[in-house]
Amino acid sequence: MQVADAVAGELIREIRRESGLRQAELARRADLPRSVVSAYERGRRQPGVDALARLAAAAGLELRIGPSSAAVDPVRAGQILAQVLDLAEALPGRRRGALEYPSFARFAG
Repeated sequence: MQVADAVAGELIREIRRESGLRQAELARRADLPRSVVSAYERGRRQPGVDALARLAAAAGLELRIGPSSAAVDPVRAGQILAQVLDLAEALPGRRRGALEYPSFARFAG
C-alpha cells in the first residue's frame, strides 16, 4: 500500500466519522458500491478526486483544496539558513570565498 492510498483511505474514514454514517449508507448516498468504498478505505483502490468529492458531498461535507495553514517562522528559517551556511563553509574542498549571510531584517518583519 502506498502512502497516497493510505491518506485517501484515512480521509474517507474521517468523512464517515464526521458525518456519523456507516460505510453502506455513505456508499448508497454517493451512488457507489459499498465494496468500492471499502476498497478505498483499506487502500486497495485509489479514489479519484471526483469520487472523494462525491463521498464528501454524500456526507454533507465539502472537499476543498487550498493553501496550507502552516506558516513559516521567519526567525527559525533564518537560524536554519545560518546553520546551513556554517556547515557549507566547513566542508573540505576548494575555497571559493566566504559565503555571505542574507540580511535577517527581511525575515523578521
